Amino acid sequence: QVQLVESGGGLVQAGGSLRLSCAASRGTFSSNAMGWFRQAPGKEREFVAAISWTGNTYYADSVKGRFSISRDNAKNTMYLVMNSLKPEDTAVYYCAARTVTSPGVVFAADYDYSDWGQGTQVTVSS
Repeated sequence: QVQLVESGGGLVQAGGSLRLSCAASRGTFSSNAMGWFRQAPGKEREFVAAISWTGNTYYADSVKGRFSISRDNAKNTMYLVMNSLKPEDTAVYYCAARTVTSPGVVFAADYDYSDWGQGTQVTVSS
């Protein structure tokens, strides 16, 4: 069980960068697979990136090469560095966690996660 809080969202111009953070306000990231999802107005929630307990990563094709996911288990914090932002990246970004027993496993489906943060708004202007 982990309680998650996202931060770092804001307004940026196209081509700019932003770093999102997801911190555990209760519990620990240890033994948890983590992921980032986003939901734009009028659209379904979609997968962005995932990272395993030990640092294996997986990205959606739409963000591969632009976004980078990482985690610091000692600080109970996960990050999403977003570069070359586009207006279509505008969305509410959510972090998610799932307790696992396999250190290298990652998940890309929202139903695979059990704990979610409240979300942070990212707006990219043209």
